[in-house]
Amino acid sequence: MQHLIKVLSIDEAANRARDARSDGIVIGLCHGCFDVLHSGHLRHFTAAAGMCDELIVSVTPDRFINKGPNRPVFPAEQRAELIAGLAVVKWVVINEWESAVRLVGALKPSIFFKGDEYERDANAVNPAFFAEKEAVVAYGGRVEFTHEWTSSSSAAIKRMR
Repeated sequence: MQHLIKVLSIDEAANRARDARSDGIVIGLCHGCFDVLHSGHLRHFTAAAGMCDELIVSVTPDRFINKGPNRPVFPAEQRAELIAGLAVVKWVVINEWESAVRLVGALKPSIFFKGDEYERDANAVNPAFFAEKEAVVAYGGRVEFTHEWTSSSSAAIKRMR
């Protein structure tokens, strides 16, 4: 399975990102749960990939997902594998921590991407975003918001039940 080689450890991704940056490549990072992948996620990744040279996607580990009972629907390894199969994604990592702050420090992406719901009301979506943003800005990176159609995995799951 060719796409599985795109799922890297954090150390492997950090080394590849460092080497890419030294070659002048702009690294982008999208971070999130990405449970029950849908076209809103794909549009977010595609928009982000259009603003950088290589896109890394990091997946929140299962133990830190607080979206209600029986979530995540798919374990982190399966979510990472599915995302790795997307052509717009260069690499995928499974985060080890509750937020992306330490991961951002390890990968040092030039651009940290979030959907525009974070631009509108990050407090309501995930207040950890503010610390993540501070971590990015601290080493000279920047945050960009994608303005694509969004959907909610949680809302879709409620409709299915």
